[in-house]
Amino acid sequence: MRAASASAGYGTRVSARRRTRWRRRPAYGPGMDALVQLDNVTKRYEDGRTPAVADVSMAVAYGAAVAVMGPSGSGKSTLLNLIAGLDRPTSGSVRVGDERVDLLGETGAARFRRRRVGMIFQFFNLLDDMTVADNVLLPAQLSGQPKAQARERADELLTTLRIGQHRDTYPARLSGGERQRVAIARALVNRPELLLADEPTGALDTATGEEIGELLLELNSAGQTLILVTHNPDLAARYAGRVIELVDGRVASDGASRDGASRDRSGRPEAGRTGAGAGHTGAGRTREARP
Repeated sequence: MRAASASAGYGTRVSARRRTRWRRRPAYGPGMDALVQLDNVTKRYEDGRTPAVADVSMAVAYGAAVAVMGPSGSGKSTLLNLIAGLDRPTSGSVRVGDERVDLLGETGAARFRRRRVGMIFQFFNLLDDMTVADNVLLPAQLSGQPKAQARERADELLTTLRIGQHRDTYPARLSGGERQRVAIARALVNRPELLLADEPTGALDTATGEEIGELLLELNSAGQTLILVTHNPDLAARYAGRVIELVDGRVASDGASRDGASRDRSGRPEAGRTGAGAGHTGAGRTREARP
């Protein structure tokens, strides 16, 4: 459950906070309009009469930031698990890039996640008996990255996220915000195409949640595709350009956030748009390019 203090206060930007500078990801290529494509996806569990997800179709473009909203039990986390290959749909298809995720076996799905998906969780999911650096390095080691390259990448992320001084610290000695920064570094260590965040500020106080939200915004501004699950409308409006609302497992609405630019169905800004909506990256606001 989201802490009560984390449900308010997202409308106030702390402009004095030093901004993270991310290397901009390359633009998507010809014929690569959607990174994520779901077609008529339904998920039923054996003990449930009502499907957790019911006939959901959606597309998410490369570089978009999409928030999935809805009350508890609406199917938000199930949808994220289906995209990540952690669960299989009862019917329908799930595609990420050129892979049919719903057709992958357990080993193939694990390999898919290591190569293409980074995941951030509400309660961090760090391993308490491993140091910060070792937690971040774990996905790189599992994917077979050369040790020197993996350590260089981990050090780069820890420094960029301003937790480099804690690289040899164990998670239990960190604050909630510091632990979530470690979790973000771990999610990014393999340079995933897709970042999935399941209530990433839900266990944090308002100020710390603001900091984590700003980090996600910076990542998306640098081209990182983001799907964010939340039941906080302020968070969705602030850090995503498109909001999909689920009710009882079905898409109840799908459109631009109240702070976002006009977008096509896949989550990108509409072509030829000028003025306040021009230059949007999918994060709900116009941003300058990042190196």
